[in-house]
Amino acid sequence: MPEMQLVEMREALRQALDEEMTRDERVFIMGEEVAEYNGAYKVTKGMLDKWGPKRVIDTPIAELGFAGLCVGAAMTGLRPVVEFMSFNFSFVAADQIISNAAKMYYMSGNRFSVPIVFRGPNGAAAQVSSQHSHCVEAIYGNLPGLIIIAPSNPYDAKGLLKAAIRDNNPVLFLESELAYGDKLEIPTAEYLVPIGKAKVVEAGTDVTIVAHAQMVTVCRQVVKELAKQGIKAELIDLRTIKPLDIATVATSVRKTNHCVLVEEGHIFTGICAEVGFQIQEHCFDYLDAPVARVCQRETPMPYSKALEKETMPTIDRIIGAVRRNLNL
Repeated sequence: MPEMQLVEMREALRQALDEEMTRDERVFIMGEEVAEYNGAYKVTKGMLDKWGPKRVIDTPIAELGFAGLCVGAAMTGLRPVVEFMSFNFSFVAADQIISNAAKMYYMSGNRFSVPIVFRGPNGAAAQVSSQHSHCVEAIYGNLPGLIIIAPSNPYDAKGLLKAAIRDNNPVLFLESELAYGDKLEIPTAEYLVPIGKAKVVEAGTDVTIVAHAQMVTVCRQVVKELAKQGIKAELIDLRTIKPLDIATVATSVRKTNHCVLVEEGHIFTGICAEVGFQIQEHCFDYLDAPVARVCQRETPMPYSKALEKETMPTIDRIIGAVRRNLNL
């Protein structure tokens, strides 16, 4: 048995950063409060002391500026990791992400790769309201040239972040503020998790539930509650949004003949819309009911704690969708 350690999500991410900085001197970290303050969510705690100000670099509140600086650094052979205090703030840097990071390899005739990781919390936290709760994966997922990763647990977070830093393409690494304190046993030895491979979290025969990031944690509880009702649900964690592992999803749907998709983001042109369409392309003859979606309600995120909860996909909403899909 491999030696294991119990770590929080933030520690798993820190280990990934530290190991990759040890392995490759071209890797550096840049962002708001990553150095002196140890990171807004303490992911980079202690790293300034270990690596110094040339490799752990504090920035002004100027996402467009430091994102562009790091895109240029990546083009010249370095491997930057950019921390956004929130992925909502990546909108300020969108021109650099969309027009330069995503397109430079194509526009330069394959002469310039952009090995860069943009990472930070995505989606809702607790009462941070409508300007700090966007899920950005559907917006950036529309753009060729970007890899999008959204881990749900410390094991995947560490292995996928290490893989992302080693990749020669720009990666958006989407974390959840609500998950930074989640704990899990992970190996002490080095490991990688492959980009573009979904995971069957719970095996089942009656319905396939597909989710990613924080919604996987919610859906784990859904699976337990459904089991009490005699419903065996299979839960799939996408882990990587783009490239999408539709093969794993399709294999499950062909077995269960029912599918409910769960997403923290909005329903219109969301990730569930794309996954659902691909399911009907690959599994139409296997479906006993239309694919169902449970998403954030079509409203900006409220500040009220009660309204915030009702806006998000809840255990009750997801169970209701499953039962309707099974005609129960």
